[in-house]
Amino acid sequence: MRELRAYFEDVEARIDPEEEERIAEDWENFCLLNCREEFFSPRRRPSPPGIEWPKVPINEAFRDPELMAYTQLKTVSDMLASGSGLLLCVRANYGTAIIPSMFGTEVFYLPDSADTLPGARHLDDGVEGLRRVTGERRLDYGTGLAPMVFGFGERWAGISARYPKIRRYVHLYNPDLQGPFALVDAIAGSELYYALYDEPELVHEALGFMTEVYLDYTRRWQERFPPYGRGFSVEWGLLHRGLTVLRNDAIVNLSEDMYREFAMKYDAEVFRALGGCMHFCGRGDHYVGAACELEGVYGINLSQPELNDMEKIYRATVDREKIIIGMPAAEIERAGRAGRPLYGRVHSGAALSAYRKS
Repeated sequence: MRELRAYFEDVEARIDPEEEERIAEDWENFCLLNCREEFFSPRRRPSPPGIEWPKVPINEAFRDPELMAYTQLKTVSDMLASGSGLLLCVRANYGTAIIPSMFGTEVFYLPDSADTLPGARHLDDGVEGLRRVTGERRLDYGTGLAPMVFGFGERWAGISARYPKIRRYVHLYNPDLQGPFALVDAIAGSELYYALYDEPELVHEALGFMTEVYLDYTRRWQERFPPYGRGFSVEWGLLHRGLTVLRNDAIVNLSEDMYREFAMKYDAEVFRALGGCMHFCGRGDHYVGAACELEGVYGINLSQPELNDMEKIYRATVDREKIIIGMPAAEIERAGRAGRPLYGRVHSGAALSAYRKS
């Protein structure tokens, strides 16, 4: 590989400020419900690379901060080359174990051949470990993956400051902080679901603490690395109103009644403080109506519409002036064939998510 500087110079030369300003304006109008088309599908003029960009496995990037910066910059290069309409962006790409690792969970890695981000292995003592973590209420940003995450942010800010167009148009967005219920799930493991019945008070106490942790981490990050601005932020190249995308993949394990009883209160606290969108993988049509009742939820992102009753999803979102970002094109086409109006509130195009290979 060349020196990192060569790759920054290549991207800097390929960014067209007029294109980026146009796309940003279109995204803002979409988020403010001003899209005049049936759905939103922005594109930029393709800008091919001037040098070769070799593939680097994610495990290697984990071990080398310079390679982490390179892999994130490569996503920007790929977006420019493809003519993607996503906003140019990078993140401290350390996976879902960032907060759990601060409380002692093991980070487990897949083989290099999988080229997939690592996750968190729950504490060996499960719910007892969750009880200990919740009782101690200790939050140390010098532990787990946190130093690597903030270290990446500082390094990116330092390097990008030398390149005016990258500094202006490539957005450093939130690391993957998951969400209160997902964090409790990661720490306690499957024993959590017995505790919902056997020790509900402990679960509520743990969810309350993890909500505090989530908000504190987000504020610390955004104080040092401000989001997009004007009440918007970027995640996966998708613009949205508010300051966070709450990951609720573990929530799909709960019924709507259980969501209302255990998790909704803590999601509400996050959205009151930050505003933003809610993400889930898998099937979430059974709880999305409740989630979209929350103040500060401006939209959702889902990865697998084929697993959902999409009419329930649309009734909870676009019919109530909430957007959907990162919708796979196949679902846009299906909705069109079915005559389902989208009102210009659905963005067509899968997000640049960590689990998608370039």
